Amino acid sequence: MAVIESGGMAVWLLAVGQTLIYAGCYYSFPALLPDLVAATGWTKGELALGPTLAFLIMAALTPFTGRLVDRGLGGEMLIWLPGLCALGVAGLGLAGSLAGWLALWALIGVAQAGSLYETCFAFLTRRLGDGARAAITSVTLVAGFAGTLAFPLGHWLGSALGGQGALIVFAGLVLLAMPLNALAVRQLRQRERADQAVPPNPPGVLQAALRKPAFWIIAVGFLAVYLNHGILITYALILFADRGAAPGLAALAAACIGPAQVAGRLVLLAAGARVTTTQATMASLGGIVVAGVLLWLAGAAPLLIFGFAVAQGAGLGLTSILRPVLIAETLGRQGFGAISGAAAVAPILASAAAPSVGAGLLALGGPGLVYAVCLALAVTGLALMALLLLRRERFDG
Repeated sequence: MAVIESGGMAVWLLAVGQTLIYAGCYYSFPALLPDLVAATGWTKGELALGPTLAFLIMAALTPFTGRLVDRGLGGEMLIWLPGLCALGVAGLGLAGSLAGWLALWALIGVAQAGSLYETCFAFLTRRLGDGARAAITSVTLVAGFAGTLAFPLGHWLGSALGGQGALIVFAGLVLLAMPLNALAVRQLRQRERADQAVPPNPPGVLQAALRKPAFWIIAVGFLAVYLNHGILITYALILFADRGAAPGLAALAAACIGPAQVAGRLVLLAAGARVTTTQATMASLGGIVVAGVLLWLAGAAPLLIFGFAVAQGAGLGLTSILRPVLIAETLGRQGFGAISGAAAVAPILASAAAPSVGAGLLALGGPGLVYAVCLALAVTGLALMALLLLRRERFDG
C-alpha cells in the first residue's frame, strides 16, 4: 500500500475522540468508584463485575471488529459505536439493579470492541501504511491525558451530582467523540487516491498468521506485560504502603504513572525514524523490567517508588504504539485488522483478570509474591520480544 506521509488534522481529531471515549467510559468507573458505592449501596466487588464483563466481551469481539476494519468498515465503527457506548454509560447512571448494571456494561463492552485503540489503530494502519506509527503515536500522546481529565472531573461531578448522576455527564463526553471521529474519517478517506486503495485481502490471511510462531510470541509476550501492569496498577497504593511510603507519597507516586506514559510517547515521537521498532520495543519492555526491580528495592529506599512509576509508565505507554506497528512489520498489513484483533485478545483478557489475579497473589503470599510474579512476567515479556526481534527472519516463513 502506498504511504501517506501524514494524516494531518484528521489524526488529531481522532486523538481527541479517543481521549473523550477513554475518559467518559474507561476511566469514569475508577474516577467515581467511591461515589458509586455510596450511591448504589453495592460493594466495590459487585460494581467491578461490570467493567470485567465489558473487558471479556471486548476480548471476544475484537477479532470480529478487526475483520470489519479489513472490509473497510473501520470508519463506520469509529463514528457510530461511541454513540452506543454513550447510551450504555448514561444507562449506568439510571441503573437500579445489579442485573441492569451488568447488562449495560455488556452493551459498553460491545461498543468498546469497535471504538477504542484497536479499531482506531487498525483504521490508521490501513489508511496510512508505513506512516501509521507517527499517527498512532500522536493519538496515544493526546489520549494519555484521558485519566488526567477524568479523575478531577469525577471528583467534582461526584461531589455535586453523586456517582450515578455524574455518569450521565460522562456519557456526554463520549457522545462528543462522534462528530470528531466523523470529520476525521471523512478527511482520511478523501486523501486516499484511487491508486492508494487497499487491495482486498486474500482468503486465509488470519489462518496463515495463526500458524506462525511470531503471532503467538507477540500475543503471549504482551499478555505477560499487561497482566504485570494490571496487577501493579490495581494494587499500587497497597504495594507502595508496603514499601514504607506514607499515603500522600503513595498517591503522588501513583499519579506520576500517567504523565510518564505521555513522556515516553513524546520521546518516541521526537525520535521519529531514528529509532527502529526493535530498539523502541526492547527499551519499552526493558523499562518495565527495571520498574519491577526498583519496586522491590523500594523496601530499603521508599522514594524509589517514583523511579518505578516513571519506568513503568514510560515503558507501558510505548507498548500501545509499538504493538500494532510490530504486528504490521512482522506479520504484514494484509488482513491487519483481523490479525491485530486476534492478537489483542490475550492482553485484553490479561487486563480483565489482573485484579483477581493480584488479589489471589496477595492472599497467598502477600506483597512479596506480587513483586516476584510481576517481575517474572516482565522478564518473560522482554525475553519473548527479544526472541522475536533478534531472530525475526526465522519466523517470517
